[in-house]
Amino acid sequence: MKLVPLGDRVVLKQFEAEETTKSGIILTSKTQEKPQEAEVVAVGPGGTVDGKEVTMQVKVGDKVIYSKYSGNEVKLGEEEYIIVKQSDILAIVE
Repeated sequence: MKLVPLGDRVVLKQFEAEETTKSGIILTSKTQEKPQEAEVVAVGPGGTVDGKEVTMQVKVGDKVIYSKYSGNEVKLGEEEYIIVKQSDILAIVE
């Protein structure tokens, strides 16, 4: 099975949360903050969305930073993904 996003949607695979701080303190799972950095797994076709022409600016494999409270979390098999609108992606990490 695979996810195929529609319109201006993008499927992201979130990176794992850090288990230790830079100073070496081990964090429990409750105190770990979810990273806002993810890898693009699938990209919708773009096209006309809400009467506006949308050109997709991200591609599969891009590392991106997205808005903290955006998107929908989806579990497919053992994997967890986040589906966001392209406008919820703030930057591409190069």
